[in-house]
Order: sequence, then structure tokens, then C-alpha cells
Amino acid sequence: MRGAVLHAPGDIRVEEREEPRILLPTDAIIQLSATCICGSDLWPYRGIAAVTGPSPMGHEYVGTVQEVGSEVNDIRPGQFVIGSFFASDNTCPICQAGYQTSCLHREPIGGLGAQAEYLRVPLADGTLVATPDIPADDLIPGLLAASDVLGTGWFGAVAAEVGPGKTVAVVGDGAVGLLAVLAAKRLGAERIIAMSRHEPRQKLAAHYGATHIVTERGDDGVTRIKDLTDGLGAHSVIEAVGTQESMMQAIRSTRAGGHLGFVGVAHDVQLPGDELFFSHVHLHGGPAPVRRYLPELIDLIWTRQIDPGKVFDLSLPLEQAAEGYQAMDERRAIKVLLQP
Repeated sequence: MRGAVLHAPGDIRVEEREEPRILLPTDAIIQLSATCICGSDLWPYRGIAAVTGPSPMGHEYVGTVQEVGSEVNDIRPGQFVIGSFFASDNTCPICQAGYQTSCLHREPIGGLGAQAEYLRVPLADGTLVATPDIPADDLIPGLLAASDVLGTGWFGAVAAEVGPGKTVAVVGDGAVGLLAVLAAKRLGAERIIAMSRHEPRQKLAAHYGATHIVTERGDDGVTRIKDLTDGLGAHSVIEAVGTQESMMQAIRSTRAGGHLGFVGVAHDVQLPGDELFFSHVHLHGGPAPVRRYLPELIDLIWTRQIDPGKVFDLSLPLEQAAEGYQAMDERRAIKVLLQP
């Protein structure tokens, strides 16, 4: 089969990979209908995260089940399914508490390489959620977004205790940040401040429910948030980048007693204990337990109450994955959908 492989920073190739097969009785094999490039894929692509050798890429996926192992009971061949970027059994005490990305038996999908024609999904019964039927083509981008960026933005909003009457600030205008705006709107926020310098992203943020756009960053961005909130800061802040600057901007934009949900993959982030101590800010976040939200999100997409698929502003054949990575790296695209 064909699949995207990162050989070195900036060097993505679509080449022949071994077709996946059932290795464990809890596995499923799916034929991918769509996959995509994630902002977190850019860390190794840019050489910020170590690249130790040829690595299959991709962890977001939707498709049709082709084969299941002998111990898979709930997922059947022929079903259209969506799964999270971590496989989970969905039965251990951590999963039952709603944190499937910390499952006692979790397995990262990224190492298996979802930017391909087929994918082996471990722990299929716990990981995959089937749609009511085979979806219409125009629903597939939205369902693909649910595999990661929608679920991650949603978790960011939940972790930030977004709710009716609250002012929410979103730090980051990538796909996760934009879908955090959608989530905040859906969860009843009164005011949603999107921090963005890029006009196409500002327009999509407004479409998803942003009431204010702030272009400033760092301390200047904090000042603007304070100006918009009577000097207090936002009730809820969602951090969707993962850098030192974005995290400190998020913390300083949160009012005393407020909540910060952080879902950007952290790189070299260090929190000053004294400032955090006196801030009275609640912090909660980490790898989003997307599996927790999949049934609800699939229903919202299926019934066309939300359309997260608009974050895909460039669709390419899988064979052109290298162009997709370059477009996202150069911020010419918010998020790239790949068609196997």
C-alpha cells in the first residue's frame, strides 16, 4: 500500500509500505476514506522533535472496517468508523473516568501511520465508534475532524469550564483553536475572543462564533484581553499552541479563579511556580480524551448541527502529501485533508 513516511526534517515521501494485517485478536483493519496532516506533525517535520529514521506519519483517520480479530465483538466489517489518536480499551479505571488517552493499555496511532491507504487499529472495540450508516461524502471531512482536532478543541473548552455567561479567550488559530471556538459557542459562552493575525482564520473563527478578534500576542495580547474584560481577564482560556509564549499568554489572560484548558502539545514549556501560585488560575489539560466525546460529536455532525470540516481548506491526493506538509508549514493552509 501507499503511505507517507518522514525520512528527515522537511523530507516527506509517499512510498510503498507493508499492508497492515491482524496481529492481535483485538485488532481491526480499516480502509481509509480520508486522513489528514496535524499541526503536531509539523514538530518533527520542522526538526523540532527528533527524527531518528524513516517514520510512518499520521494519526487521524476515518474509514470502512475490512477485517477484525477474533476477540472484536462490537465493531464489524463494513461499518464506517472514527477513532482517536490513541487506541484505548475503554474499560480500564482511567478510561471509565473519561481519560482514554491515559488508558492503562493505550497505544499511539501515530507510530502505525494513518496517512496511508489502510490502517491497523489496536483495541478496536474500545477505540472505534461506528456511524449510523455510510456517511454522505460531504460529512467525511467533519467526521475526520472529530478524530482529533474537534475532540481536542472540545476537551480544551471543557477543561476551561466554558459555560453560559462566560467570556472565553482562545490562544492559537490553528484547527484546534478554531474548533475550540466552535466548542465554546456550542457550550454556551457569551463572549468568545479569538487571538489571530491571519484574515482567513479570523473569518472562520467568526463563522464558528468568535465575537472579538485580538491580533496582539504576548504581553500586548494579555493587555487587550484585560481591556475587554474590565481588567479582570477571561473566565475561561483555551491554550492551543504549546509554546512558552502561548502558555504564559494564556495564564496571564485568565482572571483569578478562572480556568485554563491547555491542549497544545507542549515543547519546552516551563511554568514559574511563584506566578502560578499567586494567579489563582485552575489549569487542566493534556492529550485530549477524544474517545470520551466521539459519540456526541458524531451525532452533532451526522445531524448537521455543526460543521467542523470547514477547517480543511486544502484537499490533496495522498500522493501529494509533501505539498500538504509544505502548505501547512508555510501557513498557506489551516489543515490539509489527504485522500488515499
